Amino acid sequence: MKGPLFYSKILLFGEYGIIKDSKGLSIPYNFYNGALKTDHNTSEVALLSNKNLKRFAAYLSTLDAELVVFEIEALNADIEAGMYFDSSIPQGYGVGSSGALVAAIYDKYAIKKITVLENLTREKLLILKTVFSEMESFFHGKSSGLDPLNSYLSLPILINSKDNIEATGIPTQSTSGKGAVFLIDSGVIGETAPMVSIFMESMKQEGFRNMLKNQFIKHTDACVDDFLNGDIKSLFSNTKQLSKVVLNHFKPMIPKQFHALWKKGLDTNDYYLKLCGSGGGGYILGFTEDIQKAKNALKDYKLEVVYNF
Repeated sequence: MKGPLFYSKILLFGEYGIIKDSKGLSIPYNFYNGALKTDHNTSEVALLSNKNLKRFAAYLSTLDAELVVFEIEALNADIEAGMYFDSSIPQGYGVGSSGALVAAIYDKYAIKKITVLENLTREKLLILKTVFSEMESFFHGKSSGLDPLNSYLSLPILINSKDNIEATGIPTQSTSGKGAVFLIDSGVIGETAPMVSIFMESMKQEGFRNMLKNQFIKHTDACVDDFLNGDIKSLFSNTKQLSKVVLNHFKPMIPKQFHALWKKGLDTNDYYLKLCGSGGGGYILGFTEDIQKAKNALKDYKLEVVYNF
């Protein structure tokens, strides 16, 4: 048995801001994926995944039946038969490893599920997001539900506010363009929960809240609009401002060895870095108007291009 593939995602804009109602833009990233499998694999990874699924199934049986009901008996029987989640999505990298698993379980075991083939009204998207938020909270303590939503739909998602999300189209990539969005591997695994609690702690300070509203969210919203409208000049100007705000106010979320590299990008304009997910490690997102320049400037790191302008 092998289930359908569910892909990783990249939140291009909106990390932390969406907790406080900024806009956000999330796109599927097909380079990584995962699927449920039962093939008597006894590797350590498969056995650990199977053990986690057992705990996850127990958690799912406690969710509000008004919201979602699962075929728990079938799920438990498959887990007993050795089912595991076979995934190439790196964990703790901000590309949605638990999101893909949540999407796969919902797809296979949810009763009366909302399917991708339906007319996905805003109301249905919000129901899905709520269900996924409850499911994914098992892994993160508090989840927005966006990662699984992105993985489940395999469509770019525009977040206008907490209660207003829509599937969206993004400008077609330019194969000949020099501009690019890329990922850098920080070489460190990031954990979401500690980063989110640092953020929540900072939110108790009035100065931080003002900065979030007047700078961080302002530039995040502008970046989303620029990206969707294909206004590249304005996008890079706003991305630079956003990168600067993150360096000044979100230092704990940036691995120490990247502080100087982050600043170098702002000083030279060869590239601008931003958080990918909650930070603390995993991937770092980069934006550049000239991918060759960025590659030369970051020659000690492996860059993965995810989108071309």
